[in-house]
Amino acid sequence: MFCGSDSPAKSKPFGKGHLPVLLREVLGLFEVSDGKKYLDATFGGGGHTRALLESGPSVSVVAIDCDPEAAERAHELSQLFPGRFRFYDLNFSELNRVEESGFDGVLFDYGVSSFHFDQPERGFSFRSDAPVDMRMNPRVGQSAAEFLENASREELIRAIKIYGEETSWRRIVDAILNARGTDVLYNTTSLATLIFNTIPAPVRRKSKLNPATKTFQGLRIAINRELEVIETALPKAFNLLAPDGVLAAISFHSLEDRIVKRYFRTLCGQPVDRRDNTPQQLRTVVAEPLSRKPITATPEEIAQNPRSRSAKLRAVRKLVGLS
Repeated sequence: MFCGSDSPAKSKPFGKGHLPVLLREVLGLFEVSDGKKYLDATFGGGGHTRALLESGPSVSVVAIDCDPEAAERAHELSQLFPGRFRFYDLNFSELNRVEESGFDGVLFDYGVSSFHFDQPERGFSFRSDAPVDMRMNPRVGQSAAEFLENASREELIRAIKIYGEETSWRRIVDAILNARGTDVLYNTTSLATLIFNTIPAPVRRKSKLNPATKTFQGLRIAINRELEVIETALPKAFNLLAPDGVLAAISFHSLEDRIVKRYFRTLCGQPVDRRDNTPQQLRTVVAEPLSRKPITATPEEIAQNPRSRSAKLRAVRKLVGLS
């Protein structure tokens, strides 16, 4: 299940290759000051959490993540900031199980942690040969390899065409179905090679991406139910805010950002799209937007952290008078 992340920008690295994205912008939106309480709903490498804790001697943070290795990183912060940090081993779709409430800010960073890509055995990357796993929480659910072997054709199409936004999805789905019962679908290198050989050379030459990139993305989203848990978690997070609290979400591709945008526009009493003709008197306004457009990384941050290039930060403030 989709748990937590911490995509790469400016802060003390909390591990090899780890830098939190849009950190300065997040701290600014939260108007961080001493005595405030925050929820990091996607702890990941802990970069955003650490920066919040370092911002004042009485700032407190609650963080959640379902990755067992995130819990190990959280233990270090518990030692460094005794009494001001609490960690829950949960998927962020389970925010209703968090005992605290009245947060001054709640943050989601939907990017996959650099820790996942840096560990070949997790199967998120095709740069090294490893089992095709891709689970955020390896303790539950089926691996990506099991999904490839057992999913229906419709499920494969949804993962590769819709979630992966892959234009050559028909060829890839057919190749996967034909490869079932062999070892090809169980290792990242052989799976990536299968995809490479499936996509026509002229199509490969038009893209700067590795031909397997979009399919791997789609599989990861599918097996971790990433879009579903985003939709589930956003209302729960808003309910945990104190009046005047800020809900912020960092997305890395259009499918995530569309969910966040539509939910935030609903909170602000705005049409969710051009087809939304709901009369204004029937809309409920419970929040205000904090930026007209999504906030993106500066050229300096992108130069330091190329993964931040696609990051989009949106935020809303809960109106005073709501509880």
